[in-house]
Amino acid sequence: MNKIVDKKIFSENVVQLEVEAPLIAKAHRPGHFVILRALEKGERIPLTIVASDVERGTITMVVQKVGISTAKLVALNEGEMITDLVGPLGKATHIENVGTVLACGGGVGVAPLLPIVKGMKEAGNRVVSIIAARHKDLIILEEEIRRYSDEVLIMTDDGSYGEKGLITAGMDEIINREKVDLAIAIGPAIMMKFCAELTRKYNLPTVASLNAIMVDGTGMCGACRVVVGGRTRFTCIDGPEFDAHEVDFDNLMLRLRGI
Repeated sequence: MNKIVDKKIFSENVVQLEVEAPLIAKAHRPGHFVILRALEKGERIPLTIVASDVERGTITMVVQKVGISTAKLVALNEGEMITDLVGPLGKATHIENVGTVLACGGGVGVAPLLPIVKGMKEAGNRVVSIIAARHKDLIILEEEIRRYSDEVLIMTDDGSYGEKGLITAGMDEIINREKVDLAIAIGPAIMMKFCAELTRKYNLPTVASLNAIMVDGTGMCGACRVVVGGRTRFTCIDGPEFDAHEVDFDNLMLRLRGI
């Protein structure tokens, strides 16, 4: 069992949990995720590791309440235990100095984006980040993203904070303003689809971190299968990051809807 040592509430449905997991903290790299169960009879929930602290022996995750199991997880408080936790899983992000990186996060997608932004900045890149949400109250981790970015653009659908518009509008503005060498998009599948369609027009290499349904996280069940470049891939062991221009986002969205 893993103890929750810190809890931060971002909104009614989104919280940040810092959990004791010393072995995972030591092995964690940007892009890795874990699978956990909040309670003995709970569902298995995949969550990206937002940060790790080797000295404290902890990892940090952001959880959005979307169903019964995540509601139970969000309801846990400091000092309480998570039944089980396994990781780190997935392939780590390929971090290198490419020049200028455009890092785009929508909603809770900003959470898995954060360690990538940090890693890309520490590798010597110029990092321009875009954080997007429907309205101001849903913007998360802004201070942390700013810490590792050369520039941050905030986009909200309703204009309640930052610039009014979709994340693609902010991307288009930056791509037309300066040379970008790599784009990273993490968020809802529909957001990543349109980010990829935009960057394809500019022949801009783009990476997307997919949020497919997962069960075991080891490639055995096949629940997380996605179509990339016309081939079936497994998000848990082949990803979660893929070339966004090769992902069949329509297929992904159908699977997320249970079709």
